[in-house]
Amino acid sequence: MKKGLERTSLGGRLKEARAYRGFSQEEVAEYVGVSRSSISLIENGLRGIDTLELQKLAELYECSIDELVGEGPSEATDSKGIAMVARAAAQLSPSDQEEVLRFAKFLQSRKRRKSND
Repeated sequence: MKKGLERTSLGGRLKEARAYRGFSQEEVAEYVGVSRSSISLIENGLRGIDTLELQKLAELYECSIDELVGEGPSEATDSKGIAMVARAAAQLSPSDQEEVLRFAKFLQSRKRRKSND
């Protein structure tokens, strides 16, 4: 894969992880110790990222470096994700918790239908 395509792919995954966790570029930049524009350049594939920056992002986004670089989630990461969903759901009203459960069941049924096709 060409270096530019690798940067673009990595940048897209980083942007997605940031948005998923609800961080602004400014918050991420402050945590990593770079400017907001550096985060923007990284997410758009226009700037490389060093190992220490990538490690800090993995810590902030609560995932592995492998997941950020496209190697996929590990079992430990899956467990963290489940725990994160459970913590978030615990803060919802009972009716909202029921809605989350209905949505999870919907996703499961959709996944089963896709695997049967």
